[in-house]
Amino acid sequence: MAREKVRVAVNGYGVIGKRVAGAVLAQPDMELAGVADVVSDYRIKAVAEDIAVYASLPEKLPEMRAAGVPVKGNLHELLETVDVVVDCTPAGIGAKNLERYREHGVRAIFQGGEKHALTGHSFVASENYASALGRDSTRVVSCNTTATVRTLTALRNAGLLKKARGVLIRRATDPWESDHSGVMNTVVPEGRIPSHQGPDAQTVAPDLDVVTIAAKAAHTQSHSHYWIVELTRPASGEEVLEAFRANSRIAFIRMSDGIVALNSTIELMKDLGRPRGDMYEVAIWADVLKAEGNELFYTYQVDNQAVVIPETIDAIRALSGLEPDPLASIRRTDEALGVRQEFLQGPGAA
Repeated sequence: MAREKVRVAVNGYGVIGKRVAGAVLAQPDMELAGVADVVSDYRIKAVAEDIAVYASLPEKLPEMRAAGVPVKGNLHELLETVDVVVDCTPAGIGAKNLERYREHGVRAIFQGGEKHALTGHSFVASENYASALGRDSTRVVSCNTTATVRTLTALRNAGLLKKARGVLIRRATDPWESDHSGVMNTVVPEGRIPSHQGPDAQTVAPDLDVVTIAAKAAHTQSHSHYWIVELTRPASGEEVLEAFRANSRIAFIRMSDGIVALNSTIELMKDLGRPRGDMYEVAIWADVLKAEGNELFYTYQVDNQAVVIPETIDAIRALSGLEPDPLASIRRTDEALGVRQEFLQGPGAA
């Protein structure tokens, strides 16, 4: 008998919301019931013929219809038809929506801009999928925290991680907002140490000994991380790479292939035909990584717009109980989205 599909709504059709909606459409065991927003410009008009659109706020419905958006109804009506809602509204707005979702008996997934306390559970599929099973809500952590958890827990699971210290160079703003916000010709340090990503990673994996320092730089596409890790024992670079390979959402890039900067990988994703040029994987430079004694040095790139999308899909399965096995859900998501550990074939590929 065919597996029953879980019905999903996306509230907030911005940078993350539109990617979540596209990923849901790619899953054979999910159905996108509709998306909700308050805008009436190109962002929603571009998809209104293909996806059912609802107004997140009832008072916005007349305005959206007047602008020519074929709005089917309001968020209340959409919530009556779904099992899970993915809240992709701006940070702080989602927290106001939780009780509304609970009133409708709908399970809810929030993004990393919300606080851990909102749901009492923060999610990265490879680390704590099982503890999300059947919950009424969870929070998929931010792009930088997702990458931190993926890489550090891969080392921990191989028995290699003692403690980690990382420097994060963050993009200034999302690319679509680069005309009206962000920084120019400067670097802005985050105002405290540790920066929030390390403590946030500990909401998912409490045993991690991790400290992060962060700065915001004058670019808009993707983040870069630089890590110094104390290992539990001396290990070779190949042993470390093997530990990373255990997480299917860690990929390997190489300067020897001409991938020498953040823009190189962005261009590669477009050449590979990825939707919107998205990179769902954490991309580690395999030929920059260095293990020396019990110290490890490595750097990687994080697509701030896409890295959390696979986690969100797995969170839908976990909350709905659609798939109790974490590895089965991860495999299904990865296959549907085309996640891979080697973007190029050749002598350096594993």
